[in-house]
Amino acid sequence: MEKAVRFHQTGGPEVLRLEDVTVGEPGPGEVRLRHVAVGLNFADTYFRNGTYPIPLPAGMGVEAAGVVEAVGPGVTNVAVGDKVTYTGFLNTLGAYSTARIIGAAPLIKLPEGIECDTAAAMTMRGLTSAYLMRRIYDFKAGDTLLLHAAAGGVGLIVSQWARLLGIRVIGTVSTEEKAAVARAHGCAEIINYSHEDVAKRARELTNGTGVDVVFDSVGKSTFNASLDSLKRRGLMVCVGTASGPIEGFNPQILAMKGSLYLTRPALADYIADPAEKAELAGEIFGHVAAGRIKIEINQRYTLGDAVQAHRDLESRKTTGSSVFII
Repeated sequence: MEKAVRFHQTGGPEVLRLEDVTVGEPGPGEVRLRHVAVGLNFADTYFRNGTYPIPLPAGMGVEAAGVVEAVGPGVTNVAVGDKVTYTGFLNTLGAYSTARIIGAAPLIKLPEGIECDTAAAMTMRGLTSAYLMRRIYDFKAGDTLLLHAAAGGVGLIVSQWARLLGIRVIGTVSTEEKAAVARAHGCAEIINYSHEDVAKRARELTNGTGVDVVFDSVGKSTFNASLDSLKRRGLMVCVGTASGPIEGFNPQILAMKGSLYLTRPALADYIADPAEKAELAGEIFGHVAAGRIKIEINQRYTLGDAVQAHRDLESRKTTGSSVFII
């Protein structure tokens, strides 16, 4: 009997249950995958708390890595024994499990030098970082980026990637411990939002001009400060809403604050084209395999720890990436 974390109602971490499940044989276009490691992402909490409405009961998690055990008819992109990773949305929901049936289409073969725990810690974060750095804005050396949650999983990858491109990163964090982590991974300056005014400090650090781009994964509590940190015609990228959704937004405010640009991208739309997904995956995995970008796995859990893992995530106790080791 296999194990899977499921939930039967929306709510806090306590709604998560570790249950016995039966995993059958793969059908056409499917594989049976034996998980080695499963990614823990803040987006998982959006499914659990109802921000992303889905039919219940449901599985949890959208990212994992493991070994293909069986393939169904018509599967040509992977074979039995391949080490693979995946991330997605509704198409991959149910990753918090020891094994599962999953469509073959989202699977990415792991290159040499990338182990399953690293892959589970970086596939969603890495692809997110890849589209942010390569698709959202035409970054040039000398540009300035304000990066919220700089010590988080995406933050640490973006900081390292930005440093490779000669981009100056101003990172925001909530503690001195996280400040040290962010600096070590490429942040040129740090703003501790627990006691500093983010917009005021960002202006000071840019001689009053403002930053070129903001990557804001926090949402409600940082939205206005992010807009106030931008230069004229700067770009605000809403990557997430960890502090809550942004309500009552009036587009006129963008004109009043300097003809700003605003976008709210989703990873799914940047990996929908298999060729583009392969290109983005190839670049981030290449950086990691070559040691140019390091993936920090700072929290490791078992599936039985899912409730505590979600509590840690939502209370901002984590840094870098978190994984469940199967």
